[in-house]
Amino acid sequence: MSAPLPPPRCIVVSGASRGLGAALAERLAAPGVVLRLVARGAEGLAATAARCAAQGAEVETAAIDVRDGAALAARLLAWEAARPVDCVIANAGISRGVGPDGAWEGLDGATAQAAVNLLGAMHLVEPLLPAMRERRAGRIALVASVAAYRGLPDAPGYAASKAGLRVYGEGLRAALAPSGLCVTVVLPGFFDSAMGARWNGPRPLAMGLDRAADITHRAILRGARRCAFPLPLAALLRVVDALPAGLSDWAVRRMRFSIAPEA
Repeated sequence: MSAPLPPPRCIVVSGASRGLGAALAERLAAPGVVLRLVARGAEGLAATAARCAAQGAEVETAAIDVRDGAALAARLLAWEAARPVDCVIANAGISRGVGPDGAWEGLDGATAQAAVNLLGAMHLVEPLLPAMRERRAGRIALVASVAAYRGLPDAPGYAASKAGLRVYGEGLRAALAPSGLCVTVVLPGFFDSAMGARWNGPRPLAMGLDRAADITHRAILRGARRCAFPLPLAALLRVVDALPAGLSDWAVRRMRFSIAPEA
């Protein structure tokens, strides 16, 4: 049985201005912990930072879009030089899909999701990997979605971006384990958030933000290889994906939905 992982002390979190990213940052905040928070929204980022600092953490923020790989890499390397990062949580994400008026997400919607949800995660993780591998220690957590298990007819771009992130994470985990690095792939279902509020349709087994953050937080701390929740929904989507293609397509068409534009 492997020894328990030491608690992370210098942590980078993307998408930290609200939702799951903010909730995770607050759970990780404590005296002696250094938090490096990244998000596009400077106002929300400052609010998260203030709550974390009130819990005793040392906090620094960067209002950078994860699509800007060069700017993000420069900041990450500066943080790494100041204090080695031992945990990075790639949480930033956006969603698009068929709109309430029936409008298709289009090329712009699909590529925007790939740029944030997949490439943005790579922009966050890859600059820190060389130092982590040299130290032979560190944690990486990638927040994908249960949508990664099966393409959704009303949000193919979103499902594709999250499927890519899941596979990227699974590959990293297998590659980096011999180097002593721990990779956790997180696959949440529906939970309360600003993104979830834009979803117009069924939300099976939806949970509150606090519950989702607690599950994710515990998975990262214990070094879980994969954390999919709620388990019945994750299992259902895996079964649907294993069906013959025609039957699988029929099954996912039963769950029609639309996604309202961001405010």
